[in-house]
Amino acid sequence: MRLSKAGYFADFVIYPPIVLVLLLGLALQAGTAWVSWSAACVAGIATWTLIEYLIHRGVLHRVRVFAQMHDMHHDSPTELIGSPTWLSLSIVCFGVLLPLWWGAGFAIAGGLTAGMMLGYLWYVTVHHAVHHWEVRPDSYLYRAKRRHLTHHYSRQPCNFGVSTGFWDHVFGTARKVR
Repeated sequence: MRLSKAGYFADFVIYPPIVLVLLLGLALQAGTAWVSWSAACVAGIATWTLIEYLIHRGVLHRVRVFAQMHDMHHDSPTELIGSPTWLSLSIVCFGVLLPLWWGAGFAIAGGLTAGMMLGYLWYVTVHHAVHHWEVRPDSYLYRAKRRHLTHHYSRQPCNFGVSTGFWDHVFGTARKVR
């Protein structure tokens, strides 16, 4: 969906303080909770990359209402098109943080949620950069941009990962970038 400038950049303002609160919440935990929190955070980042791939491939290209929105992005890649922050935040809080906190405790829930939020922030940063920034040819962002532009302009569906091409290789959807 088309977003206002404030709506488009809201993720960059809202998510970092939440990650900090989750990290500060760790300080209230006893003993070695930081080990569980840290491991869960790394797992959350990795989990986000898989979720990113699955949403992009399975939802944004196959579920009609989302595919129509995503087609707007493909047609106008520099427009401010995306998901509202309230939607992604609701999914993460009510679908990940609270159920995990109830079932596994704060260290696991906070770490996994913070990791997923960090992964999501990295994704929105990379996706914004590949469409709006001029990047150096020898950089990670340049390679990500080439991979993502191949996704946009290829005749065959490919390169669904934005922040990483790892899952495209795992699931056989990687296409060589020229």
